[in-house]
Amino acid sequence: MPIEEGTKYQISQNIKGFFNSAEALTVIRDNGVTIQFTLGDSKGHGSMPVQHLHYLLKRSELTQIPSKRAFLNTENNEEQIG
Repeated sequence: MPIEEGTKYQISQNIKGFFNSAEALTVIRDNGVTIQFTLGDSKGHGSMPVQHLHYLLKRSELTQIPSKRAFLNTENNEEQIG
């Protein structure tokens, strides 16, 4: 699963302590091996191996927050169908 820059993830309650109690993180760079991210509410920044991000997603410790653009595209497609 490719990781896009600008993708936001909600952080679960179980691991917030590892991320300065931030609610979300946003990917700012992906070089294929590691990702760099910023934490929500200006609580910091960091990096992690892509493999670890996939692990957190698999365990549902991080959940992707749909972008407004994707939401609007979905909504427009439903209106065209109906």
